[in-house]
Amino acid sequence: MERLLKLFLSIVVVFSVLSCDSKRERAEAVYKRAIHYPQGSMMSINGIKKATEIDSTYQQAVYELSVAYLKRGLPHKWKPQYNKSVLLDSVQRIPWRGYLYLWFYRDYKKAIADFDASDTLTPNFIDAPQGHSVDYWRGICYLGLKDYKNSIAYFDKYINIEIEESGEDWVELTAFLYRGIAYFETENYEQALLNFDKQLQYSRGFSADAKYYKALIFKNQNKIDEAKLLIEAAINDYDIGYYNNRPYVETLKEIYPEDLQALKAELQ
Repeated sequence: MERLLKLFLSIVVVFSVLSCDSKRERAEAVYKRAIHYPQGSMMSINGIKKATEIDSTYQQAVYELSVAYLKRGLPHKWKPQYNKSVLLDSVQRIPWRGYLYLWFYRDYKKAIADFDASDTLTPNFIDAPQGHSVDYWRGICYLGLKDYKNSIAYFDKYINIEIEESGEDWVELTAFLYRGIAYFETENYEQALLNFDKQLQYSRGFSADAKYYKALIFKNQNKIDEAKLLIEAAINDYDIGYYNNRPYVETLKEIYPEDLQALKAELQ
């Protein structure tokens, strides 16, 4: 009897494993078909949702469904869905949640809290959601909060690590731009200009944003002729597409043609 019981339990375990593998394979097949549709489209959402119904532990599908909701403009569905993915993989998903809080909600404090939590979860590793260090993202968050001291400190940390590990030409260009803006807001024009010039150095001289802020500085310093030349160059760069922007959402401190034209009018 005991041997029969052991045999029965062994069979149950084998069938459970096979069942799990089968569920995952089916879920993956449905998911792979769904992601061929535009992210946030109903065809994509319905397909990914079906994959999560087949296997609720398939973390990639659980996560992607939340992002699809967010990009569809359904934030009330995004958060509870995303929190399911956090339970399945907190190490990867918490810093990513910070990134989403930053850009889709502009909730800088919650974003910082998640980036800080990622440091606790991976103390010997700097997480990089969306390809950039959490130090870089924190620099943007603090800039959004107008905490310029902390913003500069985190951009310093990010930039210094990048230079040490890979070289200055590997630094994300907007890190120089945003650090320059933080210095500009504190009226440290010397450091601001150094950062805007770094942005221009590594973008082959094209950046409507860097030239716009330099023009503002020269205007404040009563260097009107230099400011006029820069704002004309900024307008040209903007017209050919060299300005800081992001897909789906407005970027932090994004400039528009109206800003450029307004400064040009002031300088006349």
